[in-house]
Amino acid sequence: MTADSQKMTPPAPAQDPPVPPRTGAAVQVWLRRAAGISEVWTFVILAALVAFFTIAAPGKFFTTYDLTQIAVNASIYLVLGVGMTYVIITAGIDLSIGSVLVLAAVAAGEYNLHHGGAEAGWGTVAVCVLIALAVGTAWGALQGAVVATGKVPPLIVTLGGLGAALGLAELATGGQDPAGAAATHLQNSLGFGKVLGIPWMVVLAAVVTAVFGAVLAGTTFGEHTLAIGSNPAAVRRAGISVGRHLIKVYGLMGLLAGLGAVMWLASYGTTSIAGHSTDNLKVITAVVLGGTSLFGGRGSVLGTVIGVFIPAVLTTGLIVIGVQQYWQDVAVGVVLVAAVYIDQMRRKTRERS
Repeated sequence: MTADSQKMTPPAPAQDPPVPPRTGAAVQVWLRRAAGISEVWTFVILAALVAFFTIAAPGKFFTTYDLTQIAVNASIYLVLGVGMTYVIITAGIDLSIGSVLVLAAVAAGEYNLHHGGAEAGWGTVAVCVLIALAVGTAWGALQGAVVATGKVPPLIVTLGGLGAALGLAELATGGQDPAGAAATHLQNSLGFGKVLGIPWMVVLAAVVTAVFGAVLAGTTFGEHTLAIGSNPAAVRRAGISVGRHLIKVYGLMGLLAGLGAVMWLASYGTTSIAGHSTDNLKVITAVVLGGTSLFGGRGSVLGTVIGVFIPAVLTTGLIVIGVQQYWQDVAVGVVLVAAVYIDQMRRKTRERS
């Protein structure tokens, strides 16, 4: 090529500067990332509820009394929620928790009635606690065994367990809540007692949460629980007994339902046979809102801690503004559907990333 032809060659066109991402696209990316932060979404929902009821009932909501009552009322559901977190992480479900709580409370209450009633001593109280824990653990482990060995879906197993446990409780009591089912010692200590101004109910729930939160996050048992929910076939190939682990997980759920029965007896002094029909709805709502995926393999006790206060705040707030009990149940159901929708959004976000 000659020098003249080189001179006549047109210069290469200048490259266009990189186009910055559109603002709308950037916002969508940020929202998708935020959707994956479970605890943030949960806290935003909780804060919005608190703000709404504070504005709707100024001076009546978010008082010291309300905060204490919310914490006490949420303590039982928090204990149940910890167990449900483990179950749902394994891609399971437990619809029977309210009935198991009732059955454990009835078993403990009947023993208390025949060994002193309201005037029973500390020895009887200790035996009642052990009975409630044993009944709950045994029922949960039995359901886990059916799920693990019978290959029956957890939804069906625990739905049957719901009816069977409630039926046994009604047979034992004739469908009536017995008077004197809880000893005065139990009520005055765990039910109404405080330490440094904090109710013992709240302290017990906090201890349970801390212990099993640490187990889930930092032990082999927690790792196996998460792994089973993610890929049970791979867990089996690694030589881990999935069935045995599921029995332990459902047994843990039953154990915490039994502990919830003790806490209920301490707080209310009765078994409340007809008062736990929506416990499963509230607890599952809290756990899913807290970021535990219904598809298994992902979840945290920290998210459940935040999520469990949403039904508690919702129920208390609706009472304060004078909404009927029936609408409270509707509201909790709507929140559950919203929680499942958010869970679906998070799942699709992870699949696209």
